Amino acid sequence: MPAINLKTYINAPVNICFNAARSIDLHVQSMQQHQEHAIAGVTQGLIGLKQTVTWKAWHFGLPFKLRVKITEMQLNEFFVDEMVSGPFKWLRHYHAFWPQQQGTVMVDEFVFKSPLGWLGKLADRWVLKDYLQKLLLQRNQLIKQTAEAQAITVLNLNRHESTY
Repeated sequence: MPAINLKTYINAPVNICFNAARSIDLHVQSMQQHQEHAIAGVTQGLIGLKQTVTWKAWHFGLPFKLRVKITEMQLNEFFVDEMVSGPFKWLRHYHAFWPQQQGTVMVDEFVFKSPLGWLGKLADRWVLKDYLQKLLLQRNQLIKQTAEAQAITVLNLNRHESTY
């Protein structure tokens, strides 16, 4: 099965990164060019353990629906979303958050398998792996920008409050 492994350094505390990665609203924003939006389950805010979201989007000129469920979660450490229904034979996305001295390393392990036997294997290798990695990198860039901006805001608020 194809696997995409990414590490993204974010100059923000783990809790901010963890929540940014669980944000339905931020995910929608990161996938605007694919007209992706949440149509069922948790459709706004933060998704939590045992909750589902159904996404509708356009990829390769075709409409797709994907329903995922958060199957595992340890607050501020990791969470896993797995496909319940959708275009893949199997999909699992593990998100981990490693605290660093000056921020967080966000880790993605995205493993998937297409249906259709050997045709699916060819699609996975020659098209989907690169395509999905590009989507994850795009999403992670927005998570990074948002979390770092939020961390600066919190830091400035804390400095401001300490002067009183």
